Amino acid sequence: MIKLQTPVIDEKCLSGISFSDKIMMLGSCFSDNIGQQLKNFGFDVSINPFGTLYNPVSILNSVRRLACGTPFTMEDCVGMGAGSDLICSFFHHTSAARKDAERFLSDANCALAQARQEFMESSKLIITLGTSWCFRHIGKDMIVSNCLKRPANEFARERLSVDQTAAALEEIIRTCNDGSCGKQKDIIFTVSPIRHFKDGAHGNQISKATLLLGIEQVLRTGVGYFPAYEIVMDELRDYRFYAEDMCHPSSQAADYICRRF
Repeated sequence: MIKLQTPVIDEKCLSGISFSDKIMMLGSCFSDNIGQQLKNFGFDVSINPFGTLYNPVSILNSVRRLACGTPFTMEDCVGMGAGSDLICSFFHHTSAARKDAERFLSDANCALAQARQEFMESSKLIITLGTSWCFRHIGKDMIVSNCLKRPANEFARERLSVDQTAAALEEIIRTCNDGSCGKQKDIIFTVSPIRHFKDGAHGNQISKATLLLGIEQVLRTGVGYFPAYEIVMDELRDYRFYAEDMCHPSSQAADYICRRF
């Protein structure tokens, strides 16, 4: 028979997942898609309590916040740009924005308290890395989860190195399993197959390669890896498996990957 695909062989994960597990998913919008599918299959899943996150440092910052439970304060409140009168924070996706600081803090801290409880009870943590490109707020000297449509001159765009990526992932692993975060957590990393063409074709490939190499450095610690990126790039390498923007996987591709997972 003629071979029409290059199948990706994904090894069985070191730690299986069952319906008795509590799962938390953090990361890119690919986490949202797969997390929702897992929910549809009947799994107990908590998805992105701070909204969609893309780079390893932003995900690390979220894990730290879940671990310590420190509430958000007025100092964290940031007015969104582009003429918006909404309030958000540099730790959140814009979907968390509210009309005033009091409402934002109330909703953000309520969501944090619930998410922290779910994090403490979770036995599986699935993290999807989207990009190694990030934005550093110059005044606050911090890598932000979202620029909140504020003026570009407030930020410096930079790409994390392989070592910086690995260091962030290593700290995530340490933070989750230092004994203060409830249940021992099995961690599974994956790289989002969503193409960030705003970085350019070459920039996107360098970014994904950085994430893959960073993950490779921490696999020796016993964490798992699922090859979602490889499945789309090598096994489903046809534009019929992409949405209309030609960057996001189609619903059919997401369903295929979820079933493979």
